[in-house]
Amino acid sequence: MPDMDQPLVLSTRDTAGVVRLTLNRSSFYNALSEAMLAALQAELDEVGRDEAARVVVLAGSGKAFSAGHDLKEMRASPSQAYYESLFDSCTRTMMAIQRLPVPVIARVHGIATAAGCQLVAMCDLAVASTDARFAVSGVKLGLFCSTPSVALSRNVPRKQAMEMLLTGDFIDAEEARNQGLVNRVAAPEQLDGELDDLVQKILEKPRVAIAVGKEQFYRQIEAGIAEAYAIAGKAMACNMMDEAALEGVQAFLDKRPPSWTRD
Repeated sequence: MPDMDQPLVLSTRDTAGVVRLTLNRSSFYNALSEAMLAALQAELDEVGRDEAARVVVLAGSGKAFSAGHDLKEMRASPSQAYYESLFDSCTRTMMAIQRLPVPVIARVHGIATAAGCQLVAMCDLAVASTDARFAVSGVKLGLFCSTPSVALSRNVPRKQAMEMLLTGDFIDAEEARNQGLVNRVAAPEQLDGELDDLVQKILEKPRVAIAVGKEQFYRQIEAGIAEAYAIAGKAMACNMMDEAALEGVQAFLDKRPPSWTRD
């Protein structure tokens, strides 16, 4: 694969303190493998130690932002202990975004599905290309997107979140903005300009004010999120061990319709 010898997360930092992290598994639509999550966690930890960092831009390479968890990797180790460990690791990375003292902005193009949509929802802000599409589509494989639902339901009104979770259907960038999942939408050729405008507005503000404001914002509005993730992670691990989910994921990997008993 062309990106096999490349870092899983590319990182650059400019003199203004803007850190750009790019998911770099384009051959796999930036699926969040265990190694990818670990690499992203390491980069976020580095930003947390960098007192000169001011803003993080999180993007994806290739044709997509992120297609969510690596289903082939998940299917290779079918044990509840493994799935609980995987979703715990994912939760730590998602929460690291929220706990950073600087804003994190998702730069979204192509698809952002399942845990990829969750990643967008966990970022403080999001700017999307008009070609972006969002879904929490695990239910189509028999696996309800429990952990993505924690982030999604804190961005999108309850009934809209439930419709996405129950149907697995995509919404486009304009609908994502209308529902509150993203802040701004721009044509592909104008995406970086729109993003840079938002970054510049943040850079004009004092770092300490941003840090204090972000920390208190989530403390007061997100009470209970860690417990919610613990509940959701266990539920998703149990769900993944169900025969319907195992068959659904295997059918996806085999490129065939799932064979489910309708009960």
